[in-house]
Amino acid sequence: MRRFSPAKRNFEVLNQADTADRPTARIIPRAEHSISRSAISPNALRVLYRLREAGYEAFLVGGCVRDLLLGITPKDFDIATSALPEEVKRTFRNCRLIGRRFRLAHVFFGRDIIEVATFRAMSAPDEQPIEAPPPDLDDDEELDDELEDELDEDLEDTDESTVLAEAGPHQTGFHGGRPLAERDPSRHAGAGTEDDDDEDRVTDEHGRILRDNVYGTIDEDVWRRDFTANSLYYNIADFSIWDYTGGVEDIAARRLKLIGDPVTRYREDPVRMLRAARFQAKLGFSLDGATGTSISSLRELLGSVPPARLFDETLKLFLTGHGARSLEVLQAHGLLAELLPTVASYLQRHPEGAVARLLKQGLVNTDQRVQQGKPVTPTFLFALLLYGPIADIIEKQPQEKWHDIGTIVDAVDRAARAAQGRISIPKRFSLGVREMFAAQPRLEQPRGRRALRMLEQPRFRAGFDLLLLRADMGLADPAIAAWWTKVQEVSQTDRDRMADQLLGQPRQAGEGGGGGRRRPRRRRRGRGRAPAAT
Repeated sequence: MRRFSPAKRNFEVLNQADTADRPTARIIPRAEHSISRSAISPNALRVLYRLREAGYEAFLVGGCVRDLLLGITPKDFDIATSALPEEVKRTFRNCRLIGRRFRLAHVFFGRDIIEVATFRAMSAPDEQPIEAPPPDLDDDEELDDELEDELDEDLEDTDESTVLAEAGPHQTGFHGGRPLAERDPSRHAGAGTEDDDDEDRVTDEHGRILRDNVYGTIDEDVWRRDFTANSLYYNIADFSIWDYTGGVEDIAARRLKLIGDPVTRYREDPVRMLRAARFQAKLGFSLDGATGTSISSLRELLGSVPPARLFDETLKLFLTGHGARSLEVLQAHGLLAELLPTVASYLQRHPEGAVARLLKQGLVNTDQRVQQGKPVTPTFLFALLLYGPIADIIEKQPQEKWHDIGTIVDAVDRAARAAQGRISIPKRFSLGVREMFAAQPRLEQPRGRRALRMLEQPRFRAGFDLLLLRADMGLADPAIAAWWTKVQEVSQTDRDRMADQLLGQPRQAGEGGGGGRRRPRRRRRGRGRAPAAT
């Protein structure tokens, strides 16, 4: 019979390998908390009940429990269980196992996905670093593909198990449901060698976890989570909340605190610094003590994080309804310089310039679209973020070339390549940014009815939105922006008349569609060709 006592606030023991000294859970009964099953996704409830009926422990865990306590409707509902991934798959026909580094189960209900993770064990964080194996390029490519496929569906909080699953190459581990001491080593993937257990957890020279693949119990799993506010478990068996770390009190105080020693936890996974900034921006929480002060001395560790993970975190920072605040928080902690160095450099040199105002207003507009349930796109986000670096490159060219499409396209490509040094931007988004900027000269200088063809272009709306934003900041002619706004609202006949008036050639009454006099087509020199990079 497991015994429980109120959670102790002694965080010095949370990074110790000896589990006997760790605090035990405080169980908060249903009558003493505000979470109701009516606020929980019906599909998440189905998974929880099915796992319990199959004889496994099943809990809602992480950000969804935190949000429910705050009165926020969670976007995702994650589940932690004693069932192994293969056991989850046998329990649900609509289940798919993902991840080579750390196995996770996704249970599908149409477009709704419930993520199920097996409890993980705690390993000693102060073990000597082990030389990591060569990076698995196939894994990195697979991760990038999965991120592209799921961007529009899942930009909200990832569970800590997902974060660590992407931290480095893992082996698949299969452990039994019996107590750890009784488990059969033959059930481990790759079992049969004496070194298998030693390779379950691998860190680099900075302490960053490269491999982490040990299953355990809920009493061990909690210490692997990042923040106290994200370490609460909602037990479907009796609707109680299990709190090991004082997370309920920290949520009430709107305080964000890392579990364990902040320096150690940031070194294990530097992305936790970005997660701290995201939660600070999203929830309005303050960073407690060393959770905040340690960032300035450790932020350079983000340079060792795979670019695909940083891309994913960038979208969560800027495309989930709190992008404007995220920019402020990243700048305050010096994290923007580690994430997007060229953007941070430009904003530092021109903090109150038109481009800085354009970026901030664009993020405010994006936040409003998210709150209204409208779609947002990474393409427009990176057009905003890279505007300053692109302008920097263009303005180094002779002024007569600033509006040349070739100059603009070349600047976009160079700015995107510079950003790729830290963030892996999928090509479909970087090409979209190129098309948006290449459309600006055509939008600013519409030429008769040929201009109306722009309305049929797939990227017209994104390019038009950028033009409106530029006009608001004094970077484009407001009259032209107003013309494009009106031409979308009128009939085709009025569109033709507006286009003819641009050339000073209003159509005569009764004139046929092809009876007007055409201006000779003038061939542009060098159109669309990018000049040599300088």
